[in-house]
Amino acid sequence: MKAIVLREHGGNDKLRLENGFPDPIAGAGDVVLRVRASSLNYHDVFTRRGMPGISLPFPIIIGLDVAGEIIALGEGVRGWNIGDRVVVDPINRVDGGLVGETIHGGLAERCRVPAHQLIALPDEISFAEAAALPVAYGTAMRMMTTIGQIQPGEKVLILGASGGVGVCCVQLAKLAGAQVIACAGSEEKAERLRAVGADQIIRYTERDFMQEVFQRYGKPARQRNAAAPGGVDVVVNFTGGDSWVKSLRCLRVGGRVLTCGATAGFNPTEDLRYIWTYELQIRGSNGWEREDLHHLLDLVREKRLRVLIDRQWPLEQGAQALASLEQRQVIGKVVVV
Repeated sequence: MKAIVLREHGGNDKLRLENGFPDPIAGAGDVVLRVRASSLNYHDVFTRRGMPGISLPFPIIIGLDVAGEIIALGEGVRGWNIGDRVVVDPINRVDGGLVGETIHGGLAERCRVPAHQLIALPDEISFAEAAALPVAYGTAMRMMTTIGQIQPGEKVLILGASGGVGVCCVQLAKLAGAQVIACAGSEEKAERLRAVGADQIIRYTERDFMQEVFQRYGKPARQRNAAAPGGVDVVVNFTGGDSWVKSLRCLRVGGRVLTCGATAGFNPTEDLRYIWTYELQIRGSNGWEREDLHHLLDLVREKRLRVLIDRQWPLEQGAQALASLEQRQVIGKVVVV
């Protein structure tokens, strides 16, 4: 079969299109899918580069998010039929492991996965939309709802808002009744974020986002019951790096930072004074649960949540698709079909 194969860590040139990669075979409890769409995530960039403590079974086909049709059933598989439309939960919640990291992923014509990782795909949702959901939207769902508990009327500042996770965070905060302030690097990104629910935009390439928060909402007051407390209620920061301390300084007394990653650096300078002085809450969120994916499918089917796809790439250009994500040239999700 045709696949984008990684045989060693390195730059984007290490992703090679191969035309004769062995076809997957369904073992006991497995299915084989005809892959219709696979979306890319920054985790795929880290997989290609190499991550400390994680060894890959080279050669490996990356691509965590997979949607397609069942074309083969392994021994013992029940409840599924040839031709069923499905999306895959990338996490193996029985044996551990991750699609595109411990087993071959979605950047191929076919993919083998354990049947217990399948979720039925409603006819109203396209393969491209479904493939965009699990990692990015699933992560956003858990972070904003289960962990973050966004409330009506709260002011929510979202950094990295134009990426896959960020776009979903904007929509979920809006659905919760919050006032959404999204950070964008260009007017094009700002317009698309307004279209999915952002109430305010901060162009961080033109003005420091922390200073802009101070100007618009006031500096946070240290008193718990201040008449004009200033700051925002929630900052969503999964970039880390230089933005971390500034995020803390944007929060009102008792405010909370939500984080699910560190795409700009996992070891930022910290300033503990802001945490105790303003009684801040740092809430980490890791991944998603199966019910989060079912909830997302319901929201998309009901047209309450929009899957924002930047571009659909053919499989042959899978490496270029990942490069566009790594270079932050996208708004929403990158999907390979």
